[in-house]
Amino acid sequence: MHDESRRIEERVQRLHDQRIKTAVYAATVPFEVEAWQAPGEPVPFEEAAAASYEPFTMGTPWGPPWGTTWFRMRGQVPAEWAGKRVEAVIDLGFVGDWPGNQAEALVHLTDGTPLKAVNPLNQYVAIANPATGGETVDYLVEAASNPDILADNFSKTTPLGDKLTAGDKPLYTFRSADIAILDEEVWHLDLDVQVLRELMLELGEHDPRRHEIAHALDRAMDLLDLDDVSGSAPAVREALQPILARPAHASAHTVSGVGHAHIDSAWLWPIRETKRKTSRTFSNVTSLADEYDDFIFACSQAQQYEWVRDNYPKVWARIQESVKNGQWAPVGGMWVESDGNLPGGEAVARQFIHGKRFFMDHFGIETKGVWLPDSFGYNAAYPQIAKLAGNEWFLTQKISWNQTNKFPHHTFWWEGIDGTRIFTHFPPVDTYNARFSGEEMSRAVRNYSEKGGAGRSLAPFGWGDGGGGPTREIMERARRLADLEGSAKVVVEHPDEFFAKAREEYPDAPVWVGELYLELHRATYTSQARTKQGNRRSEHLLREAELWATTAALHAPGYAYPHEKLDRLWKTVLLHQFHDILPGSSIAWVHREAEAEYARVAGELHTLTAEAVAALGAGETRAFNTSPYDRAEVIRTADGAPVYVEVPASGSAPLADSRPAQPVTVSGRVLDNGLVRVEIAEDGTLSSVRDLRANREVLADPGNLLRLHTDLPNYWDAWDIDKHYQNRYTDLLDASSVTVVEQDPLIGAVRVERSFGKGSSITQTITVRAGSPRIDIETDIDWHETEKILKAAFPVDIRAPHSSAEIQFGHIQRPTHTNTSWEAARFEVSGHRWVHLGEPGYGVAVINDSTYGHDVSRTVREDGGTTTTVRLSLVRAPRIPDPEADQGRHRFTYALLPGATIEDAVAEGYALNLPLRVAEAAGAPAPVVSVEGEGVTVEAVKLADDTSGDIVVRLYESRGGRAQGVLRTGFPLAGAQITDLLERPTEDADLTDGGVSVTLRPFQILTLRLRRG
Repeated sequence: MHDESRRIEERVQRLHDQRIKTAVYAATVPFEVEAWQAPGEPVPFEEAAAASYEPFTMGTPWGPPWGTTWFRMRGQVPAEWAGKRVEAVIDLGFVGDWPGNQAEALVHLTDGTPLKAVNPLNQYVAIANPATGGETVDYLVEAASNPDILADNFSKTTPLGDKLTAGDKPLYTFRSADIAILDEEVWHLDLDVQVLRELMLELGEHDPRRHEIAHALDRAMDLLDLDDVSGSAPAVREALQPILARPAHASAHTVSGVGHAHIDSAWLWPIRETKRKTSRTFSNVTSLADEYDDFIFACSQAQQYEWVRDNYPKVWARIQESVKNGQWAPVGGMWVESDGNLPGGEAVARQFIHGKRFFMDHFGIETKGVWLPDSFGYNAAYPQIAKLAGNEWFLTQKISWNQTNKFPHHTFWWEGIDGTRIFTHFPPVDTYNARFSGEEMSRAVRNYSEKGGAGRSLAPFGWGDGGGGPTREIMERARRLADLEGSAKVVVEHPDEFFAKAREEYPDAPVWVGELYLELHRATYTSQARTKQGNRRSEHLLREAELWATTAALHAPGYAYPHEKLDRLWKTVLLHQFHDILPGSSIAWVHREAEAEYARVAGELHTLTAEAVAALGAGETRAFNTSPYDRAEVIRTADGAPVYVEVPASGSAPLADSRPAQPVTVSGRVLDNGLVRVEIAEDGTLSSVRDLRANREVLADPGNLLRLHTDLPNYWDAWDIDKHYQNRYTDLLDASSVTVVEQDPLIGAVRVERSFGKGSSITQTITVRAGSPRIDIETDIDWHETEKILKAAFPVDIRAPHSSAEIQFGHIQRPTHTNTSWEAARFEVSGHRWVHLGEPGYGVAVINDSTYGHDVSRTVREDGGTTTTVRLSLVRAPRIPDPEADQGRHRFTYALLPGATIEDAVAEGYALNLPLRVAEAAGAPAPVVSVEGEGVTVEAVKLADDTSGDIVVRLYESRGGRAQGVLRTGFPLAGAQITDLLERPTEDADLTDGGVSVTLRPFQILTLRLRRG
């Protein structure tokens, strides 16, 4: 037989694209359209309905950036269309190749009922099926003219990322708004041909099935009447049925499809636009559920449900009905799909607490899995946190983006730092926006790592980010692929069902231990530093407010614990931990609003804490310690005078005029407090840090060396830092002044000022305080660089085989060598409050109050010694998607802690991030709880969420070893229970001598519910 493959393939493509597809709508009549441009921000339906509309002509430009245009569309179904399936088809002038980053619209009836959204790949709204003929159609359409920030493939900066800079030039040209007949036979033929053609092209040249499909398509095309596509479509379809009916091989891979619409809670649009995106998408989804009984949609992010509940009650009611019908599956159990590295441990716990409670309260459903397809790596505490929240499985997709190493598993057990394991799956289809194309199906099979051990994978399908979610075309593809020779089999099912089957099929799945590090998007640990600082401050202010509110509730008659206010503030912070807000990868508008929100949250929390402390009664001036560790340190009074205080963990103490054993001396540029001696060079670097207790020099080279690197990654500017940044840099060694600014027995400080680059300046105050080996470096940057990153280096004379960085509820160790490509790929990593380097008998920690990104490297000197260098990433200057990212003022503190153990690093990390609060208070109420025993660290103290008055305490083992201790209470204790994260009792705790006996494995988290006597 002669090879006619090329002729057939080209013939089928042309006939499909130019004849069949264009005949899907058999006849059209235009709507009569009027328009009204809403001024400023979006308006409620009632205001739009009452507005004055003007005639609007197709082909007219519309829509300023971030604007809202309301269109009134009126028409009538022709009488002769009776018995036909009639739809409204609207093309707002869609552009580009991504459906979620441009114009969108929500179609309403005139009474305000939302019907369905209009998106680039989902342009129809059902009118009648079948039509009686003569129906009147009257719609109000809310159209959003969101700019295409992704235009030019992220290669150019744009002012469109903020309404303050976007201008008002119309972005779109309205193409058409019609009432149309959907020719169902042609529409089904279109899908038949698509599925077969795509399958054919994915099969091998020597696969008989490929040629069988080709010739079947060729013969079927002979039956297509080009002058009457509609009339000949049934015959063409009938000819294709035998080839579509051939069943899949018994060993065919099974793809479990679940409807999905990944909606970033903010990214290339502000939060206010996400509220509308959810309503549009969820309207589409509930409409599709009405049409397809076998459709199942998985949806995460309780925050988005709450937005719809509060703003679109009719859509909310449809969601509730779909949940009851089993077609809508709440998943994930988190308030938002948060970043996987940056939120603190308690914040991750609250993501699950608030998310799971929402789903239980509103749907009576307890979600079973963690749904995080798009975060930029996942911390190694997740398995334990997830299991403590009642989860059984974990799903993500993003690790498939690795730049260097292919992750070896798709289905596996993930083991966290404490030993907890959770069943985990990465969909090998490598997308969370699947559409069941031939290429996707082939990729899922080809890519699947578990061949021979298991034979099923999951595929989330649907257009995300406002693209409308799943479509009827995708559902039809799934039906055709349910049992088709040459393809994987598709079954649409709930993700819980997939995970149950996958676990049963593959009980001995391999184990991955430790963090799921994404070898990409490493700059998200640093970009938009003010957003990150706002998160860090908020997390610690929430801890502080909860602790002192609990103290007041126990000791101040009449004080009412602010449950509702704390709940609201927590949810605000959790929202901004979304995986494109906190990482710094959103447009300018998002980060501008985030900074304002963090300032508001801080103000409210300071007020709540002040009210709680004031409720304890007026009296002497006291220092309040929110840290779980005893403190002895120098603070300043209201008039700025330094004073040395000793304050118990979670308690308070008067500002007594006590003194540490040895004062601070300042001689030239040398600061000495008897514990450390710090010498500052003329260039402002630390030329020497000597640990006087250990009689050893800490630094191998100048410390606090500020290095300015060129930072232009290959593609994702705000997301990525590529390794070549290391090759071009300037050391900032030209200090304009190095001045002693404080010389007191309690404090010695030197200020270093520098100017550099494009008008940037940095002022650092290096401070040594009496009684503490910690060397603080308070930093004030006026930053005006572009495509640069500023790092601060501490090269220490320590041979450390690994670094230890704090993560959620513990720390993780990473090798300092680069023996393998996996280790070499970790050239930029994340950590929370501290990084520790140690060799037997000695260690050093670098502490910070708002920095996450860092790198650790090592070299061997000519004298045989080893220099291990920690470099903090302080600030970046990406230009896409926010051309002004990080510009302006930044204020933060980091510190060097010589002679530090892990325990010291933990304690000082809390101390730097939880400064002592000075306030007037009467007496010294006993701390709510205190701990006897090393390594047991209290993370949260609060009243129970059920308003019962019980006290909830969350603690964890913080050193990485076993710990035993006793939790003492500052109130009569009637009973104690161990609970899950949602404060549901799991077992009784052991009481001993008026306290609670605590035994913890390494990094174990324990939540206790304490009942007052």
